[in-house]
Amino acid sequence: MTLTPSHREPLAQEVTGKLRTAISSGLWALNERIPSEQVLMKELGVSRGTLREALRALAHAGMLEVRRGDGTFVRATSEIAGATAKLLSQHGDKHVIEVRLALDSQAARLAALNAKETEIREMRALLAGRRRAAEQQDTQAWLALDWDFHLAVARASGNPLLGELYESFGSVFISSLISQLGDHGLGYHPEGHEDLLAAIEAGDQESAAASVSQHLDSRLQSLQD
Repeated sequence: MTLTPSHREPLAQEVTGKLRTAISSGLWALNERIPSEQVLMKELGVSRGTLREALRALAHAGMLEVRRGDGTFVRATSEIAGATAKLLSQHGDKHVIEVRLALDSQAARLAALNAKETEIREMRALLAGRRRAAEQQDTQAWLALDWDFHLAVARASGNPLLGELYESFGSVFISSLISQLGDHGLGYHPEGHEDLLAAIEAGDQESAAASVSQHLDSRLQSLQD
């Protein structure tokens, strides 16, 4: 019998894995600057060259962004999120919204079929906060709550892959919405999301999908006005 020699994982790959875990676990938050090279070298017990090789790998994957003179920041919490953000950022708002039409419509249908009462209560609370933010013209809070609501719908679909895929689009979807708000104001449409939640709560898949289509179709139309 011939034994296959055992090979230890290359050190740079090991360090890449540890950094990836730190990011995906939330140790370093999205858009947050990670510790300096000196700190990481000491904590990981590796050379500057090994650390930089790991950082380059994660930057190439889209999880980190190296800003010369400013440090390294978390750009995405997973490789799929990083790759998706890099891909979608190459396209305009019209294409992003068209992709959302497909994803959001299916998420709404499945949420109407599968959403649990706890998930419906969460969505209701998010919309209440979104209303308050709109009344106060608090754009940052409105954006965060609007995104959290859509993400909650995707997660309530009962399809974990759809929820993860939708979450990976977050930074691009929010950037697209910010771009639209620049020209059209806060854009608060109660009839869109409240109707969507009512349809999900009633288990009405067709009405849930129709509410999404109406809301995003109006955004497409606004881009052409």
